[in-house]
Amino acid sequence: MPTQTAVVVGVGPGLGSALVRTFAKEGYAVVAAARSASKLKGLEDKDARVVHVECDATKPADVERVFEQAAALGPTEVAVFNAGTFVRGGVLDTDPAEFERCWRVGCFAGFLVGQSAARRMLERGAGTILFTGATASLRGGAGFVNLAAPKFGLRAVAQSMAREFGPKGIHVAHVVIDGQIRSERYAHLLGERGPDSLLDPDAIAEAYLALHRQRRSAWTHEIDLRPWSEKF
Repeated sequence: MPTQTAVVVGVGPGLGSALVRTFAKEGYAVVAAARSASKLKGLEDKDARVVHVECDATKPADVERVFEQAAALGPTEVAVFNAGTFVRGGVLDTDPAEFERCWRVGCFAGFLVGQSAARRMLERGAGTILFTGATASLRGGAGFVNLAAPKFGLRAVAQSMAREFGPKGIHVAHVVIDGQIRSERYAHLLGERGPDSLLDPDAIAEAYLALHRQRRSAWTHEIDLRPWSEKF
């Protein structure tokens, strides 16, 4: 039997690493892609099931290279786009070049990853493509134009892909992350809000795995994940 392969684009110390660990634990060969090799630290280099790849996901050639390396391991069963960047600022203070950069990383790169994944999955008529969204995917807020614009666009890409490729056997889903993901940066909030008041990256990764394992008679296109204490 060929090795099942998972591709995770946008691997950092939080959710990206949790996704890599979760799929590797389930027996997948995982291609972990990040713009900088330093973001791949903490993953188990000794684990032969994890391949680290430096990738600028805004460049089509880099994205193609990621999926070519995955194909060398086995059929890509699941691809996750988890990349993004954000610089907070008002509309009048936002540099146009910075706005474009955030859009390219958060939306255009998602299109490239989805396109490359779908091209290969269509050959088998099966596979899962998952996109990481945010509260900003649903509403724009003051000071968040650099996040809302790419996240709105990424959600549109996910919807279009789901309608185009779902009937061809490919499951496309969009995950709205509503809340702050637990990290050292936000550790102080646990004391203020109580246990499990921040999103656990491993718990999020388990939800992605569950989406991938859904039977096609009952596919989910969009889910939202938030801790019990988050208001919405």
